[in-house]
Amino acid sequence: MLPLLGLPVMAVEDRTPFADAVLEQRYQALIRETRCLVCQNQTIADSNAPLAADLRRQIRQQVADGASDADIVNYLVTRYGDFVLYRPPMKPTTWLLWSGPALLVLIGLLVFARVIYVRSRQPLDEEPA
Repeated sequence: MLPLLGLPVMAVEDRTPFADAVLEQRYQALIRETRCLVCQNQTIADSNAPLAADLRRQIRQQVADGASDADIVNYLVTRYGDFVLYRPPMKPTTWLLWSGPALLVLIGLLVFARVIYVRSRQPLDEEPA
């Protein structure tokens, strides 16, 4: 039972800012552009999920070790896929993601035009006098 008491202490996250302001800005930019895989609609900066805390620790460590932003993003994408990015790159596997909203609007306009066309071809009902 005694070893289990130390588990909450191990889960504490280091929230002290970097001594170098440039590193802190890089770290903040990276965690604000990374999606929480548990919450899905939050950045890992805003999420309290354990996975988000783990990702923040990993990014903090990599920034402290001198990894470039591109290296860190590549690490995250390799491990979790393009979904981890709020702005996934334009490539064949994400074309539907990028073109989806435009396709839905186009389909809606076509349905609307079809309904207007069909209704305009129907005769008017005349009321008896």
